[in-house]
Amino acid sequence: MKFIKTEIPGLVIIEPLIHGDERGYFFESFRKEEFEKHIGKVDFVQENESKSSRGVLRGLHFQKPPFTQAKLVRAVSGEVLDVAVDIRKDSPTFGKYVSVKLSGENKRQFFIPRGFAHGFVVLSDEAIFSYKVDNYYAPDFDDGIFYGDPDLNIDWILPDDELKLSEKDKKMLPVKDKILFKNSDFLKRG
Repeated sequence: MKFIKTEIPGLVIIEPLIHGDERGYFFESFRKEEFEKHIGKVDFVQENESKSSRGVLRGLHFQKPPFTQAKLVRAVSGEVLDVAVDIRKDSPTFGKYVSVKLSGENKRQFFIPRGFAHGFVVLSDEAIFSYKVDNYYAPDFDDGIFYGDPDLNIDWILPDDELKLSEKDKKMLPVKDKILFKNSDFLKRG
């Protein structure tokens, strides 16, 4: 596996070594010792999967302390633009984001540590998206940021009139109107 650091420390793109021939392919999607060597110890406790059609935008989501989550995400099929935004108010990269295209073809994964809001938009006709998390979902601590926050200025690639959002995501507030947390708040375990 190749671990690619991004311009925001902690956000890492992972490219697998793919072994393929006329029969198909094989790759390791997760290897604990390699992961810990390059990223650190993370105890994944839950894996989720979603299926969405083109233009579906899910995010930007996070869980509030003490139920924050680190995520390891990938597109099993189709293609998505995946986005992680630093929401640690005392971070030098607060309000900055990294986006990466994940697809069933490139088989890339994206590691998002605690302290980031996360979202993705489907660029293909359909996508199956999978993510491992290191803390259980806690509905009372679920929160998010408005995907179109002008202070973030995220390029979602697709025009607004093609985006499909949940009613919850349409009502999210911009970063400036959120009560956010310090880096140390995201280190607490739920």
